[in-house]
Amino acid sequence: MKRPVAAVAGTGRGVPAHVMTNHDFAAIGIETSHDWIFERSGIVERHIAKNGETTCSMASEASRKAMDAAGVHPGEIDVIILATATPDRLLPSTAVDIQAELGATRAAAFDIGAACSGWLYAMTTAEGLIMSGTAETALVIGAEKMSAIVDWKDRSTCVLFGDGAGAVVLQRSKGGKGILSAYMRSDGKLADLLYRPEGGATTPMSADVLEKRSHLVRMAGREVFKHAVRSMSDAADRALDGARLTGTDIDLLIPHQANMRIIEATAKHSGIPMEKVFVNVDRYGNTSSASIPIALNEAIESGRVKDGSTVMMVAFGAGFTWASMVIRF
Repeated sequence: MKRPVAAVAGTGRGVPAHVMTNHDFAAIGIETSHDWIFERSGIVERHIAKNGETTCSMASEASRKAMDAAGVHPGEIDVIILATATPDRLLPSTAVDIQAELGATRAAAFDIGAACSGWLYAMTTAEGLIMSGTAETALVIGAEKMSAIVDWKDRSTCVLFGDGAGAVVLQRSKGGKGILSAYMRSDGKLADLLYRPEGGATTPMSADVLEKRSHLVRMAGREVFKHAVRSMSDAADRALDGARLTGTDIDLLIPHQANMRIIEATAKHSGIPMEKVFVNVDRYGNTSSASIPIALNEAIESGRVKDGSTVMMVAFGAGFTWASMVIRF
């Protein structure tokens, strides 16, 4: 693929107002502590959806901000791609609900399910649609209501996740700016290390499923950690090779915000010092597919991504899936 063909025109984020700190878990009967959570993950607090906040509502808020930043109106959107593991309902896609909410009547809309790597999968898909001429302007969103699928009795998982959405408007590139490389991979043999065992079409929701809480997230933490470090390091190498760059050429690394130790290991492998790594896992926790677009929006607003910046993004998630991308702004 001749690159760049697609560039970021605007970004936005939408997160719940309610913030849950590590200290708040004691109030709901979880035997844990701030120190235990922070030492293992780097997380201090996370946003949790309340009062009817949905994947659609958070995604729509992020999308409006991204569209305002890009200077585009709903009628200019050709395609809406939502990456999510927490659709508001199983049929139809949440992307069409976002389309209706925004009034983007000309757009095609669909969801992508690739867990924490989903937004990078969606960005790569949108780039392909722009390259083919199918779309000129794409709205690419990562949005999650993880609080709806974690087991609030399982301290090993519920303390890690948060809710939120991030969005990007992607348009045909000009002046050499845009996506320089992209990489995606998966390994379905490892799916049972991070998954929701039941509640889908094979074993539909039932009283028994609800009682066993088997429709909620299950994770083999140590195994996931090992594979995450290995796969994100591989993805970083592939993105750099694809862009014909080295770690020293990267102005900012924006990794998936799952765990501080994974972030540090990925940066070290790529030869990127931590002062060139964007971190907000302490304030958001793991928001799955939303984590990178939320972080990108914050990095732009804080001035850490400027005109001419070269940014690398890397993610790993359930599936297992992993992905990476290098973008020149």
